[in-house]
Amino acid sequence: MTEAEIRKLACEILSDIAPETDPAALAGDSDIRAALDIDSMDFLNFIIALNKRTDVPIPEEDYPKLFTMNGVVRYLTGSA
Repeated sequence: MTEAEIRKLACEILSDIAPETDPAALAGDSDIRAALDIDSMDFLNFIIALNKRTDVPIPEEDYPKLFTMNGVVRYLTGSA
């Protein structure tokens, strides 16, 4: 997947989880959880959806790497 495809996918998933927000407006280094005011269960649902839609395994110890959109892109492109 390209960086743009990953960002689009992440925004789609986050829009489903927090429909009242605009994930596309997130700065790349903003903490997704704080910026979108999502709780730990919502963040877990985000991780699960990323895993299902990309087939990339995401072990629990790697969750902190996905706290930002830049982190999501790095992780899913294998640059993390």
